[in-house]
Amino acid sequence: MLHELVDENVVPGVSYAMLHCGSLQAEVFGRRQIVPAEKEMSPDLLYDVASLTKVIGTTTVILKLIENGKVKLEDPVKKFLPKFSDQRVTIRHFLTHTSAITGYIKNRDSLDANDLIEALYTLHIGECFEQKVVYTDIGMIFLGLIIEKLYQKPVQRVIVSEVLRPLGMNESTFEPNPTECVPTELSKKRGLICGQVHDPKANIIGERCGSAGLFTSLHDLIKFSAWVLENKPRKKVLQEQTINDLFRDQTPNENLGRSLGWDLRYNKQKEACLYHTGFTGTFILLDKKKQDALIVLTNRVHPHATNELFLEKRDKIIAQYLDEKD
Repeated sequence: MLHELVDENVVPGVSYAMLHCGSLQAEVFGRRQIVPAEKEMSPDLLYDVASLTKVIGTTTVILKLIENGKVKLEDPVKKFLPKFSDQRVTIRHFLTHTSAITGYIKNRDSLDANDLIEALYTLHIGECFEQKVVYTDIGMIFLGLIIEKLYQKPVQRVIVSEVLRPLGMNESTFEPNPTECVPTELSKKRGLICGQVHDPKANIIGERCGSAGLFTSLHDLIKFSAWVLENKPRKKVLQEQTINDLFRDQTPNENLGRSLGWDLRYNKQKEACLYHTGFTGTFILLDKKKQDALIVLTNRVHPHATNELFLEKRDKIIAQYLDEKD
């Protein structure tokens, strides 16, 4: 099924890895780029992993702050960001996408970083507060601003110092060399996007953005996955109990199928697995009980962002993986 993504021209190329009880199967195939010129895929290229930034970086830092007593899950966001309008919204709501934050920002993609951040404070809380998971970047951007306030430096710099370097993810960066990157969209406005974050909000907000912006390699995502799966992890970025607690429903009502930062999928034994996707065509699934991981990196937005077929194929791949892997 992974090879069919390339064979059927759903994506230009694929880099994937499957981990099982310490063993590894990995493969890289297809093309890194098809326009304006074709270029072959190669190992060690960096992908714009889009929203995987949320779980690899921002979520991990927030969990570290919780461990250190600087933040509590039930703390109101307003405690750290006084300009935030609604006292009900907590750190947990943003981590589980249950805040129901909504609204429209006029000319959003034309604003500069400061104006866009100020505009985010004008958004409001909708009717499905706490009752429904509505996935959004906004909560993670606000969590990034909380991290910035507590560390006194932009969230992306904190992610580098507190997550990437301690885990030995030395190929990962927020400032990549474009020659080492897999390109994303061929945009009318921006041209061929390569080595710059694809997400419009992250492109504007830059190093202050906690929702997207990370460029990483298959090799580094294998390191990250192995760290999450490891029993008694040697790299003490987070305590093992903190990682174990991710593998259960953490929504306010504990019945909406979402953990802190991560989505949840379930294996054949109905045990929770961590799951997350990135808009650019990336996804990762981690099953700690069975010591399994699936990492898939594609540039499904190259050359064009509209690619609904990939989303259908991705969901089938995850379902098939969960069915086959035992």
